Amino acid sequence: MSRTAIIAGSGELPRLLAAALDAPVYVTLDDTSVPDGIEHIPARIEKLGRLFKALKQSDVTSVAFAGAMARPKVNPALLDRHALRLAMSLGKGDDALLREVLAVFDDQGFAIKSAVDICPDLVLDHDTIWGTKPSKQDDKDAARALEVLGALSPLDVGQGAVCAGGMMLGIETLQGTDSMLGYVAQTPEHLRRAKGVFVKAPKHSQDLRIDIPTIGPNTIDAVIAAGLAGLIIPARQVIVLNRMAVKSRVEEAGIFLKAQ
Repeated sequence: MSRTAIIAGSGELPRLLAAALDAPVYVTLDDTSVPDGIEHIPARIEKLGRLFKALKQSDVTSVAFAGAMARPKVNPALLDRHALRLAMSLGKGDDALLREVLAVFDDQGFAIKSAVDICPDLVLDHDTIWGTKPSKQDDKDAARALEVLGALSPLDVGQGAVCAGGMMLGIETLQGTDSMLGYVAQTPEHLRRAKGVFVKAPKHSQDLRIDIPTIGPNTIDAVIAAGLAGLIIPARQVIVLNRMAVKSRVEEAGIFLKAQ
């Protein structure tokens, strides 16, 4: 029997994927909790060779990466040859590091599955609109935010931006979406020419098998707190966790969520 292993970070996405699979294997690299009744392989980033051996002994032929993962702290004295290859990429940007992670697993014969391969309903189809309809200004602001994100893609900066009345109010960096939206929330009203739109989108070079942008109810709460008109995401390229809760909060707040 061919099995899929979930390389699990934090958050609920790893559990969602595990629940959708038959006989999954759950791999953790830290103290992340493990769902009951699932085979678990604890691993160390320094000992990838040991992990590969354990996966093959458990009939794992494919892996899926899910959940938030911080850059690992490694003990150089413990590195095996596989981990040494990754350690040499730790000083690079996220995209370069993740490409190296994929290459290491691919070289061992493991197929890489994306979260959407396992749960297709995690993403929204083209022209999905929840809540209110974006105005012409909202569409212009979304286009501007996407233009800025596209220009920054080669620099491997972030996945989100906020534009209001043609002016950029925030660009996501290492601190993440919540920090950026919190900063936007502090922007004085006299500096805003419109309510503004939050755009979340993958970088042009981003491999969606291992790193797909994600939003959820907390994202909607942050958009509301920032006083924005809504948010726009590219269709089938951003995971929406707890979609019914997201849809409900969007509609109740009188904002919009559009997949385009």
